[in-house]
This record gives sequence, structure tokens and C-alpha cells, in this order.
Amino acid sequence: MAFANFFDRSATAASQVLANFRLEDFKERLSAHGVTLSFDDAAVHSSEGRATLDLSVRLLARLYPMLAIHPIGSAAGEYAAHLRQLAGGINDQIDLPDEVGGACTVVNVGKTAAAGLDVINIGSNGWRALLSRDGPVGSGSTTNPFGAGAAACFGAANVFRRIFADQLPRGELDDRIDLSLLTYLQGPAAGSALPERCDLGDTYLVGLGAIGNGAVWALSRVPGLAGVLNLVDHENADLSNLQRYVMATQDDVGRRKVRLARVFFTQSTLKVRAHPRRWGEYVDGRRRRAFERVAVALDTAEDRIALQASLPRWIVNAWTQDVDLGVSRHDFTAAGACLACLYLPTGALKNEDERVAEELKIPDARQEIRMLLQTHRPVSKPFVQRVAAAFDVPFGALEKFVGQPLQTFYRNAICGGLMVGLTGGISAGTAVVPMAFQSALAGIMLASDLVKHAAGMPPASTTTTRINLLRPLAPVLGDPRAKDSSGRCICCDQDFLASYRRKYGARNRRPASNKSAVGS
Repeated sequence: MAFANFFDRSATAASQVLANFRLEDFKERLSAHGVTLSFDDAAVHSSEGRATLDLSVRLLARLYPMLAIHPIGSAAGEYAAHLRQLAGGINDQIDLPDEVGGACTVVNVGKTAAAGLDVINIGSNGWRALLSRDGPVGSGSTTNPFGAGAAACFGAANVFRRIFADQLPRGELDDRIDLSLLTYLQGPAAGSALPERCDLGDTYLVGLGAIGNGAVWALSRVPGLAGVLNLVDHENADLSNLQRYVMATQDDVGRRKVRLARVFFTQSTLKVRAHPRRWGEYVDGRRRRAFERVAVALDTAEDRIALQASLPRWIVNAWTQDVDLGVSRHDFTAAGACLACLYLPTGALKNEDERVAEELKIPDARQEIRMLLQTHRPVSKPFVQRVAAAFDVPFGALEKFVGQPLQTFYRNAICGGLMVGLTGGISAGTAVVPMAFQSALAGIMLASDLVKHAAGMPPASTTTTRINLLRPLAPVLGDPRAKDSSGRCICCDQDFLASYRRKYGARNRRPASNKSAVGS
């Protein structure tokens, strides 16, 4: 049994949500508590069931050093080989026994009851994500991936809460979940079917990090997508990304994110175009700057405000924060908040140089850090020695960063989790690194709202939907969020409003509904 070679990044994420985090205690508990994924022939014979199994493995194999793949039935036995290969591609040192002895939490997919004291049954029915601790919930017969993917995220979150219940404010499990990704309402209810054909028109997915990966996982499984999907991201995948990029495996390290994502789309009617650039660079290179529909999976408030300033016709935005995740929808001329409204600063903000200086524990080096950030000059040996001394770690552990840009040093040492491993999780920085199941669910919600908008389905009744996966699902998830009332936002600026109307006309009409639908 061995932890993944990106485990420090996983530990960084866990250190931000678990009280009294100590790295060795964290590793010991993961090693002592096994996880089993149990499934039957009914799950394998269902498109929704296979989707739930696929994402469950992509989530669980990223954190747990031992994952038992436990098939029930002949078809399940054949499919187990595929799941084991997938898990090994994520962590090539993972232990994959048929069964786990001792303490074990079982995630069960299908119609057959699983043996065990702690069983979390997950499944779906079209848009509905299902979870129960009382018995199997089954998987639907549709090709809709949204409920199936959300169920995998709820299952992985409950496993994490089960193992680390004493270190979470509300670590109890969900007894039952029945949540529609169509309405974000709970409880069984009739809903619109997934269109048999859905024309995305001119659509952009901006940001292919962890949330973007979740969106790609879902969108690539929606049959009948048509139109043009533009993927925009300027970065390559690196090893630390594997902690929560659900589409990435060991073989993908070093590849362009946009090209990695493009290969997953097999819909013959959908054109997928890869743009390995920042959004601003992409917009600057365009002669026509009208963007019909944009899905946003960016990291910073500054980037989101800048994207809103490019005036897309309609925006759906997803995020992860310290405790919750969510999705928001934005029409620039509507009564609700635009994207920039949600991210306007409400007080004094720290500059990047100040934040990096604090994270590196050398606050007196702000001017030097500002210069390094602006010029992209490499960090010196004395600089790295100061950081090592501030963290009380051997210089040799950081020496490899001498001569590299400060951004690379910071990204790998703090965001990438190196300091967590070197310090045992004590005082290792506060850069936000969400858990994989949080990012994946945010991405699935982003994709869900994108498809619903393109299909002309009724819009959500609230601007924002929020979910906290570190506690049982809240009864109400919506947040209305009105426009910024201070008048500072660009959606209150007459020049921006006039420019928007010139782009899209006086009325911001919704696209016609896609007809012919299958799958609830």
C-alpha cells in the first residue's frame, strides 16, 4: 500500500478542513480505514450506473491508498478490470484488493445490498442524485450524467466525513439525499427530460482546472450535444493537479489542459476547439467579441471581474470556497447580480505580493517579492534559505527551486503541498486547496446549468446555488443575490450597458427550446 506521488497536495486540502490536523495522524487513519466500492450487474448495465462508478473511482483513488473493487455478478466482474485500471492510472502504487478487512466504509452502487456496517448506497435517476444509508437506491436507465455524477460526489464526501467525523464541525453522514440537478430542489418530483439533441451554439468553457475537469467529465457524457464548445486555458497539467483533476491520470502530466480535455468529447455533432491562452489574450485576438454563452471555472475574483467586463451574453460561474461550493447564473441586464457584483471587494484587499510574502512567512520581503512577481526573475539561494528558515525545514528540501521563477516556487511549495509534507501539516500555509469531491461537484453543476440554458429550460429561481459537502445537505440551497447596490459595479455603468446592448440588441432573448427529449 502506498500513497500517491501527489499526496502532499491531498494533505494540504485536508489540512484546511480538518481540526487539529497532523500529517502522520492523517496518513495513519487513511491506512487503517479501508474503502470498498461494491456494485452489481444492474449498475454495469445502466449508463447512469457506469457513470457513477467511473467518477467514484476517479475521486476515491486520489486520496485513499487502498480501494477494494468488489463486483457482484459476472458483468460486474468484467467491468471491475476497467475500474482497477483506471484507479492504477491515477495512483500507480494503490492497493486494489478484492475485499478489505478491518475498519471499512462501503460505497454501494446498484440494486444489490452490500455487506458491511458502514454502507453508503448511491445512485441516480436522470437529473436526481440519490443516496441512502438504509438500502440500495439503484441507477436509472437514461443517458443523463448529472444525477449520476453528483451522487458519486455525495458518496465520496460521506466517506471522508465518516473517517474524519471527529475532526469536522458536523461530521455526521447524510441519511438520505434525493436532489435534482435540474431544479436544485430535494425530494422526488417530475422534471424535464434531457434533450435528445442540445445545440450549445457558440459556447465557451473558461478554465480547465479542477472545476473545469468536473465540467468536462459531465459534458463529455451528454449525448447529442451540437454546436461549438471552445475550451480556454493557458496552462499545462502538472503532478500536483492530479489531486483533484478528475479527468487526469499519471500519463497526462505535462500536457496542455485544453488538449487533454478535448480528447474526451466523442459527440459527432459537437465541434470542440482548444485555445491554450488566457481569456484576455483570447479576447484580444478576436475581431468579433460577442460571446453567446460562457461557463466560468476560474480561480480568482480579479479574473472573474475581467471576464464579465468582456460582456458575454450569458454567464454561468462555479466556485469552491473554504467550506462550500456553488454555481451562479448571470445576465448582464437582468435584475439579479452580474458576475462582477459577486466579487466586488468590500474592504481593503491584500496585494499579491503581500499575500505571497505572508504565505512564505517572510513578510519583510514584500518589495523583493513584488519585483520578482513583476519581472519573473528567478529566486536566489539566499531567498530560498530565508523561506526554509522561516518554516524551520532543511534548505536541501527547497534547494531545487533556486533559479526558478517565484511563481513556480510558491505554487509547488505552498499550493502544491510540499510544505505540508516537510512540516507535518503544522503552519504550512493557508492557500485554499479544495477536496476533489468539492471541485468535481462544482464542475458538474456548472455543466448542468450550461446544458439547461442551451436547451431553453426554465432558469433557476435564484442567482446562486450553494452546497456544503462537509456536512449533511442543507434543506435550502438557493441564494437570490441582487445587483450590487453601491453603484460601483460595471452593470451600473451606462457605457458598459450601451456596449452590451449594441452587441446583442435591446432584448436579451433566450434561445429557442431544443425539442425531442429523452431521460428524466
